Amino acid sequence: MIAILFGLITALTNALAVALQHIASTSDTNKSAGWRFVLYLFRHPLWLLGWLAMFGSLVFQALALHFGPLSVVQPLLVTELILALALRRVWMRQSIRAVTWLAAAATGAGLVIFLVATSPSASTFVPATSRWLAPSVITVGAVAVLVVAAQRGSPGRRAALFASATAILWALEATFIKATTETISSFGIGGTLTRWPVYALMVGGAVGLICEQAALHVGPLSVSQPFIVIVDPIASVLFGVWLYREHLHTGAWHLTIGSLAFALMCVGIVALTRTAPPTMSADVHRL
Repeated sequence: MIAILFGLITALTNALAVALQHIASTSDTNKSAGWRFVLYLFRHPLWLLGWLAMFGSLVFQALALHFGPLSVVQPLLVTELILALALRRVWMRQSIRAVTWLAAAATGAGLVIFLVATSPSASTFVPATSRWLAPSVITVGAVAVLVVAAQRGSPGRRAALFASATAILWALEATFIKATTETISSFGIGGTLTRWPVYALMVGGAVGLICEQAALHVGPLSVSQPFIVIVDPIASVLFGVWLYREHLHTGAWHLTIGSLAFALMCVGIVALTRTAPPTMSADVHRL
């Protein structure tokens, strides 16, 4: 329950960070560019609060992963889309269509049924450093292939490929976060600096951010966002089982219900991202 609570708070702070920084970046009436725009952002309190929210989300995600398995925490981050929709309605006073709320409900229902049906659970197994070699090599190889393939094609195809690379990296990054929290609890902050997880966390985070920005830049958000949100939990569950020996109910009934629920969640995510308002601007008639 502690992991679920921190996972939901992580999703909320992620949604808040996106909203704050979007408002800040679109509120410049002078339409500044280059270094003037950067300077404008650094002076904007909402943009700075957005970074604070992002830092908070990292802390809450670390706490969630410390107390719970990857197979629970990472899928829970899907709720960021639902919470962001609620923020847009309550805070930004946007009109949200009924079909979008229905898509959000389908996303939430699919997530809950998936978690109940598969019942992911952690083990007491602590992976040795050598166990990260194969997952890391495979991830780097897969990301490299996706990034190379994303150099050509339509904007939608390129966005999908960059987003898939981002999602796989974020899933591996979650294992580094979990390893870092375990190192801190065992050796303290000073001891953490003498061990690899914190440095893998920094490198993975930097590469993940580059891929994410590329995905957002080359194609529509309605393509990149669903791919990131859908591929991340799939890869995270695989990493959780592979690295941490997490357990899922694998009976025929559990797998059937879990697969159908995950498919429902995916349909909900796609519908939500395609029917939500294209910008975060308040409705004109409400201004």
